[in-house]
Amino acid sequence: MARVWAGVDAGKSHHHCVVIDADGRRLLSRRVANDEPELLALIGDVVGLGDEVTWAVDLPDGGAALLIGLLAAHDQALLYIPGRTVNRAASGYRGEGKTDARDAAVIADQARMRRDLHPLRVGDDGSVELKILTTRRADLVADRTRVINRLRGLLTSIFPALERVLPDLTRAGQLTLLTGYQTPAALRRIGQARLETWLRARHVRNPGKIATAAVEAAHRQHVCLPGEAMTASVIAALAKEVIALNEHISETDRLVEDHFHQHKLAEVIISMPGIGTLLGAEFLAATRGALEFFGTADRLAGFAGLAPAPWDSGRVHGNLRRPRRYHRGLQRVFYYSAQISIATCPESRQFYDRKRAEGKRHTQAVLALARRRVNVLWALLRDQRPYQPSKPAVTAA
Repeated sequence: MARVWAGVDAGKSHHHCVVIDADGRRLLSRRVANDEPELLALIGDVVGLGDEVTWAVDLPDGGAALLIGLLAAHDQALLYIPGRTVNRAASGYRGEGKTDARDAAVIADQARMRRDLHPLRVGDDGSVELKILTTRRADLVADRTRVINRLRGLLTSIFPALERVLPDLTRAGQLTLLTGYQTPAALRRIGQARLETWLRARHVRNPGKIATAAVEAAHRQHVCLPGEAMTASVIAALAKEVIALNEHISETDRLVEDHFHQHKLAEVIISMPGIGTLLGAEFLAATRGALEFFGTADRLAGFAGLAPAPWDSGRVHGNLRRPRRYHRGLQRVFYYSAQISIATCPESRQFYDRKRAEGKRHTQAVLALARRRVNVLWALLRDQRPYQPSKPAVTAA
């Protein structure tokens, strides 16, 4: 028996597996339920078809998580082929139909021919937990943004003056005001003194400032608009929803911090200027804490979208463009941390100023700094040592 390749078109309830040999001949084609007994039976049958089996799948997690875990437990070689790559590769095969079996065959054949596919690695418990928590936090922040936008729209429709004096509706004090008072008439009735007392009883910071601004806005509008009462009740409900989302985000932040500091690489990562707990957790979630998978700092930079791709054609040479395939979350970590380090780290500020003096725009200079920081962080993690700022050169007298 020889080497075989098994391509799996993963789904939520079922997968389809196609196995081919070195000549591309189909040895097995099977639809299998996404359950452990059925998947174990499939693994056993596929292993029996060749001396060396290479698996390939088009999903890195989600519905394929059980299969990936079983393959890792049985020490099976596994490659990852993105779904978009499979879709584009399928156009080079005969026929225009799309079926699970055809996609699985394309995945298997691509795994057989290509040498640039990345092995799919299973992260440790710490990095997987951080990925779950950071994804959950991103969802909560997106929900809060959506609710705040809706709240602002409704408040502007009945009381634009109040909307203008409440610039940050993520703050507890401004949200607390909207849970009780949303209309000009209600604010005029309670008055500034009683409103300040009402806010102070609910432990709002700077109650006098908020009460003064709200009552002054109320005295600038005396008309009652159609649907004002119903809109006010919805605004109060949305304000309470934002307060609840703030509490969920704070709780998730505490969980992220606790789990992040339990990781063996945590202290090295946060020693880098500009990287705090949240960005450090997102870094571990994106890389799964396995830098040996990348091999070099250049590959890590390419994965983060910080290495420009050549775009030459004919007589045109030297063109570079932004890469299209990269990890957006990891680029966010390096870009935001670079921006923060400009204000907190003299070395980063010096590098940024030099790039600006060379004629680069702000974004270009920050990206250049982010690329340089990839090399620094790579070296720190490789050597397992925290960041130490370089000492300023001493000028001889």
